[in-house]
Amino acid sequence: MNTLKNLQLDANGNLRHFLTIEGLQRQTLIDILDLAESFANIKAQAVKKVPLLRGKTVVNLFFENSTRTRTTFELAAKRLSADVLNINITTSAASKGESLLDMLHNLEAMHCDMFVVRHADSGAAHFIAQNVAPHISVINAGDGQHAHPTQAMLDTFTIRRHKGDFGDLRVAIVGDILHSRVARSQIHALTTLGVGEVRVIGPKTLLPMDHRSLGVHVFHDMESGLAGVDVVIMLRLQRERMEGGLLPSEHEFFQRYGLTEEKLSLAKPDAIVMHPGPINRGVEISSEVADGPRSVILEQVSNGIAIRMAVMAMALGRQPGAETGGETS
Repeated sequence: MNTLKNLQLDANGNLRHFLTIEGLQRQTLIDILDLAESFANIKAQAVKKVPLLRGKTVVNLFFENSTRTRTTFELAAKRLSADVLNINITTSAASKGESLLDMLHNLEAMHCDMFVVRHADSGAAHFIAQNVAPHISVINAGDGQHAHPTQAMLDTFTIRRHKGDFGDLRVAIVGDILHSRVARSQIHALTTLGVGEVRVIGPKTLLPMDHRSLGVHVFHDMESGLAGVDVVIMLRLQRERMEGGLLPSEHEFFQRYGLTEEKLSLAKPDAIVMHPGPINRGVEISSEVADGPRSVILEQVSNGIAIRMAVMAMALGRQPGAETGGETS
């Protein structure tokens, strides 16, 4: 944990890379949330930009397919006035046998300042952070089954905007915990921020062996797991990461663990429903709930821009002052 912390923070304790929630202090997470709050209303301005990262170049390195995450990172960088380079991995020199390190060093030679990395291998973002030039920051946009820290932060940001203080909340995370990098990051973020109780709900085959060491309460049925919770976070079944036999069928999974209005009625009347996407309707959540009044799923997408703006600004050492008011021309 100390190694992770030392890699992510500079000598002054400021954020340099954002690779995982694990090892970061509560105040660092609060600083990200507070800074994101200052960016949240930029979308309502006539010119949706602030000049904090003008002259900086952000490179999106997505070795896995993505729509929401890549797009919101790109929008976040552009709203900070950075230049953005999207590398198409399938047509890059990497597809011709160029090593990852050679690709990085070539990008460094082009005077880039930040790499946003999504990769199928756990630990890829850490490897890159350990091997880049000192002036470059690395943001983990999801690595294997390990971590997705900005998703966890936008989720906690959404929760805070609806529920305020974390201390009295009960949060339930439901579904495929085993294969979900989102769930791991969410659990670390929620516990670091002092959420009253974090529950995980799912079949034994979809829970990690070390779940109890994460400080969560485990439930194998929705009835007891959802009772009295303030927040319900549904997860997508990670079929692409499963090795057969973990589930009888998607239909049976929905019957037992899919979120319906009937099951949601077990939670508090003002409970909110979240999902990191993409949604599989009729598998982990019904359309009635996904599109219902307690769903904040689209808000999560919007909040992702503000959170990613905050992380980028902090990692490149640019804290907003008077200039957060946006550009006038």
